[in-house]
Amino acid sequence: MEIRDPLQTPPPCSRAQYRDDLALPSFPIETPCFVILETAVLHNLEKTAKAAGGIRRLMPHIKTHRAQWLVELLVREGVTAFKAATPAEMQMAAAGGAQHLVWAYPTVNTAAISRVADIARRHPNVQFEALVDAKRGFRAWRDELERQPASNIKLRVDLDPGLGRTGVPLNHEALELAHAMMVEGLFSGWHCYDGHIKGANRPERVKDIERLIEEVRSLLSQARRKGLPAGLIAGGSYSFDVWPADVAQWVAPGSWTYSSAQHQADLSNLGWRVGAYVLATVLSTRQGTATLDAGTKAISPDIPLKERFQGPGPIRMMKEEHVVIETDELDIGQQVALVPRHTCTAAYLYNRALVQCVDGSWEFRGQLGAER
Repeated sequence: MEIRDPLQTPPPCSRAQYRDDLALPSFPIETPCFVILETAVLHNLEKTAKAAGGIRRLMPHIKTHRAQWLVELLVREGVTAFKAATPAEMQMAAAGGAQHLVWAYPTVNTAAISRVADIARRHPNVQFEALVDAKRGFRAWRDELERQPASNIKLRVDLDPGLGRTGVPLNHEALELAHAMMVEGLFSGWHCYDGHIKGANRPERVKDIERLIEEVRSLLSQARRKGLPAGLIAGGSYSFDVWPADVAQWVAPGSWTYSSAQHQADLSNLGWRVGAYVLATVLSTRQGTATLDAGTKAISPDIPLKERFQGPGPIRMMKEEHVVIETDELDIGQQVALVPRHTCTAAYLYNRALVQCVDGSWEFRGQLGAER
């Protein structure tokens, strides 16, 4: 999926505009603008697949980018399975050629369940799965599928490894829920997201992840003895390269797509490059500060205000449309790259992005933006 601006056909990039190893467009562009560097995305895919133990083991989380053209690119590169957070993402990924989709969002909302089930029925050749962490959620799915069957929909038990957000404890409760789903012919396996294990200290992270792996290994052994499938989706950006293939069939990092300022610091061992940034224009300068046109509505709204991006200087203040940074090195009219601390929540603010293609040309391509 791509969108070209008919009033503004960008010329090739000028190498004179590179700053801090990031390519900047050398032509007039309205800002703030979300910019993607396709070559860096492909580099990050190669590094991530190698760290995961092979591209077929990857189940990327598409909430990071929410772009059909990127799903299509990953499918061409050999990715077959994807995680999604919203019904709109499920629809987009199915249209983009995904063969296996997991709605990684356990819910009891019957309207949302019906919507995702309808998407699955419209794509009968795609394997759909949804997460369940309570009997009520299981009953909601069972009732929907009794009302209108869909043989390509199965359910996974969502496990809580300590994150404390969703999921069933790693004990008999999880086994009982899985057995109830198995009796109805709907159980397909397990899901475990360890997003609470993070930080720059890799040895400490690995110790925590390995302790969790042994807990999960024990649960899956019990599941096998009860005749339950043991296929597991596990891991995120901070842990996917630690989960062994004999425990986790798939690993599901997402932020590798564009990386981020935080992951550049915490996960440098993975070799990811910055694959996206927010382009901003300097509107005003005064002694010691510069005002840019990228405020709270433009970048990483879920991060503490003074940590939302890495740029030409630290953030002094931020409002809806403006940010003031500390610097004496910028000129009015200059355009600069701001690398988000959390790129996922920068990307969703934009329904299109300016992409530098692998051949150096530039074009606009569509993405879901905030559509759910």
